[in-house]
Amino acid sequence: MRILVATAVPAERDAVARAFPGPATETRLPAGTLHRFHASAHAPDATPPCSATTTAPDHGDTPPALPTGPEYDLLAAGVGPALAAASVAGALTAAVLEGRPYGLVVSAGIAGGFAPDAPLGSLVLADEITAADLGAETPDGFLPVTDLGFGTVTHHPPRHLVRAAATATGARTGTVLTVSTVTGSAGRAAELRARHPRALAEAMEGFGVAEAAAAHATPVLELRAVSNPVGPRDRAAWRIDDALTALTTAFGKLTPVLESWNPHEP
Repeated sequence: MRILVATAVPAERDAVARAFPGPATETRLPAGTLHRFHASAHAPDATPPCSATTTAPDHGDTPPALPTGPEYDLLAAGVGPALAAASVAGALTAAVLEGRPYGLVVSAGIAGGFAPDAPLGSLVLADEITAADLGAETPDGFLPVTDLGFGTVTHHPPRHLVRAAATATGARTGTVLTVSTVTGSAGRAAELRARHPRALAEAMEGFGVAEAAAAHATPVLELRAVSNPVGPRDRAAWRIDDALTALTTAFGKLTPVLESWNPHEP
């Protein structure tokens, strides 16, 4: 199975890459540069160099022969739901045009965690990927776009895959919110938690990634490592390096689950 892993920034992409042994190839697409790995073994502490830059084949070209086994393409898709959706949609479309579509998209990276359920350094897997601020403000409060009669605000990853991934990684499962503006106050954190009682974390890309995946009828998974608490903006409390290390370790444990996953299970 071919798997697309979408992060926001190169530091997150590189943290995921460290879970794979051996070198990567680079494939340049309009959506960005894909770092490609073929999984034959798992060594979470290995640091893979990149090599062999290629470009996407033109129409009519024969794609190069590839090794057998699962294939992972890592993409730094950009910050925010709109850019993430555009980049992932471009990568998914290019894969279809190659005749080698993806079987799964994973949104991965760091996130803010809602205390006390998602402490610093912990892992969160989304069983619901929800756009927290897609809707309208009214005199009676916020209305999600679904209450306005159109659109969607939540995507659901495959339940069996979420359970298996949580068991393998030790991640907590719950709602991961997608926001366009990172929370910076206790009041805003409390408001989000009141509207979404199962929320464990907030990030900025998951819903955009999920929208692009849904347009291609491709399953999606979201994995986050908590780098900071959701609430008042206090950079001294951030633990980004620890979260990136946790993300690497988690992917080393996650890849065997992805490779044995049966996409026909719900």
